[in-house]
Amino acid sequence: MPFSRRAALAGVALLLTVQPTFAATAKPAAKPAASAFTPSAGAIKAHMGFLADDLLEGREAGTRGYDIAANYVAAQYALMHVKPAGDNGTYLQQVPLTAYRSTNEGGVSYTGADGKSGALTFGEDYLPSAQARQAETKITAPLVFVGYGIVAPERGRDDYAGLDVKGKIVVVLNGAPTGLQTEIRAHYSNLNTKRVEAAKRGAVGVLTLPTTTSEKNRPFARGIPNYQEWRMTWNDAQGAANVRGAEAPGLATLSLKGGAKLFAGAPTSLDAVLAAADTPDGLVKGFDLPTNVTIQLTTEIEKRRSSNVVGLIEGSDPTLKAQTIILSAHLDHLGIHGKDADKINNGALDNASGVATLLEVARGFKEAPTKPKRSIVLLAVTAEEKGLIGSDYFANNPTVPKGGIAADVNLDMPILLYDFQDVIAFGADRSTIGPAVARAAGRVGIGLSADPLPEEGLFTRSDHYRFVEQGVPSVFLMTGFKNGGEKGFKDFLATHYHKPNDDLNQPINYEAGARFALVNYEIARELADAPARPAWNQGDFFGTLFGKK
Repeated sequence: MPFSRRAALAGVALLLTVQPTFAATAKPAAKPAASAFTPSAGAIKAHMGFLADDLLEGREAGTRGYDIAANYVAAQYALMHVKPAGDNGTYLQQVPLTAYRSTNEGGVSYTGADGKSGALTFGEDYLPSAQARQAETKITAPLVFVGYGIVAPERGRDDYAGLDVKGKIVVVLNGAPTGLQTEIRAHYSNLNTKRVEAAKRGAVGVLTLPTTTSEKNRPFARGIPNYQEWRMTWNDAQGAANVRGAEAPGLATLSLKGGAKLFAGAPTSLDAVLAAADTPDGLVKGFDLPTNVTIQLTTEIEKRRSSNVVGLIEGSDPTLKAQTIILSAHLDHLGIHGKDADKINNGALDNASGVATLLEVARGFKEAPTKPKRSIVLLAVTAEEKGLIGSDYFANNPTVPKGGIAADVNLDMPILLYDFQDVIAFGADRSTIGPAVARAAGRVGIGLSADPLPEEGLFTRSDHYRFVEQGVPSVFLMTGFKNGGEKGFKDFLATHYHKPNDDLNQPINYEAGARFALVNYEIARELADAPARPAWNQGDFFGTLFGKK
């Protein structure tokens, strides 16, 4: 819904109501000599207290609860006199959405090398994949196994070499070889990347098969309760659902048991394939499978709307202000669902904490005695939990000149349960952002650490990656594992992540939140004031792949 004067007044009233209470009880964050900004732990607590309240019903994209959250953020922008940068002079950029989900178990039948027919069993052998563009899908085609489906010219690797997949369904291994650098591995593990490569070669669909390692990390059975969840994508100007590699859509996810049935009579056994896949290089030669399949899917499709919340702090330099540093954070969460009595997924740390950080960093820029030279875009995005949809829409349809977007600093799920002493700066060392991050962290007294969870593929799982795909150097900070952080982080992932108990009853350290805001402010401030625009490092993988955009 459009931002209104009443919403702005409500936000002002709320802030005036809550700030004195928290200011009286919270200690101010430590202020380094190099910074003129002291973030407020009380303000972090106030913003999180509103955004993670049951009133907002989990902030699922396209719901009333999300719209309340969006209007709250817009009200905070208005209170700080941030310029509207959404649609038609408002703070809201409308995001047209297609929501879709499987209506039934679908069906996968097959004819093997011996001419005998059979059918895979739902929940044991496969899970169906909903389709955003059509309600009814029926495809009959032969199968081709393509290993990991990786095409990496820089490594002299082409998993499709010697294979004809035109008019066929490809079976592709989940993930990517462990020998790849963690962020590059995350890129090649992405199913969008795999589908696009399959579509380029004329395939008509994709089946995904786990490796032994991926099955251990994310068991097939974990997906069974969620196979009918709503998924989303954004619509283009013609109203068509945006689907990458649409000509080769994902049709189903196989289990190891289901894969064994389709590999019966194959020139290489599935056991041998899986053994080769789990080597560091993961070089698995593809081959035609002696199997034809028929896949039937039924999908429920709805058109919905949500919004990104966009504000602009104009730069002070007559030339550099045409360039923008984006501060992004996702505002949505999972909404209402679950098996327990409490079904509201409040998303306190995922990602009310990130949005609260965004608002505090914005205050730092607005109250700074010296204004930033480049302009600052404040971007709270929708539908991150549905596949980075709101950020993808903005990155492709920005409300500011696309060529002027110089960098993205992304704020997603800081785990504020301990006094963190280090951060992981995903993507920083790929561009000139890296030295800026190092200097900023040093001023705040925070160390930089390597990715401690490479198997999670975190680099491609947050909104900054949608800007990377548009050629924009980006960085995403994660609270690190020092000073008890490893236990705090892993305990959160095991017991609270994407669960209703990610709420305000957790022992949230709001002082840590203020410190997280400070380091992100320092990073964004340095990028905004640097003489040179952030640039990809010479020869960097992502700069080479996307930089020309």
